[in-house]
Amino acid sequence: MSESSVTPTEPVAPVAPVAPLIAVEGVCKSVTDSTGTLDILRDIHFQLAPKETVAIVGASGSGKSTLLSIIAGLDTPTRGTVRLAGQDLFALDEDGRAALRAQKIGFVFQSFQLMGNLTALENVMLPLELADRRDARKAATEMLAHVGLSERLGHYPKVLSGGEQQRVALARAFVMQPAVLLADEPTGSLDFATGETIMQLMFELNREQGTTLVLVTHDRAIAQRCERVITIEAGQARG
Repeated sequence: MSESSVTPTEPVAPVAPVAPLIAVEGVCKSVTDSTGTLDILRDIHFQLAPKETVAIVGASGSGKSTLLSIIAGLDTPTRGTVRLAGQDLFALDEDGRAALRAQKIGFVFQSFQLMGNLTALENVMLPLELADRRDARKAATEMLAHVGLSERLGHYPKVLSGGEQQRVALARAFVMQPAVLLADEPTGSLDFATGETIMQLMFELNREQGTTLVLVTHDRAIAQRCERVITIEAGQARG
């Protein structure tokens, strides 16, 4: 082959690194009482990319739920900070953190946290109405149908089973299409079979919406379904 026939290769542009959606930076949490100071979390560092799924595991009392509350801006660290979509949560006041939460974060709790005086439909409509969405009723109805509760729209939480209540909670969380879903022991109040169904539904909704999932669980089998597992032990994180 002659030199003249060699085609020069085009320089390949470097791929820009994906900015983390969540960055936990040197987070420490201590509580002090008359007996002294207890370090719950010590120098926690990790980053999560958009669409990543991570499980946070550890023994009871290890600080898993405390860490989740700090990531949500519901609790404050003793030192360190959390950045959500580049925004330092703890540079904001409480109102600022609440506004960012409403915009970016969905929650699912072990105890469902539904409003007992609202129907299933009204519970799912609530975050939409707070965001002044004119299509609140339509969007909530469609999301409840998506989680298999189209026949339960007018039912109050007290007449729904645990699995049905957690489906309402999932619908409420995902109807806002959050960037991040924080789930704290979402199957903790459910029997095994119901919990398995709820987890399948949660992962399915998560894939559909491309949400970053942070899941606190004591169940290693559930944790292994996430892309990453972070273990909290003696106040420190590994993984």
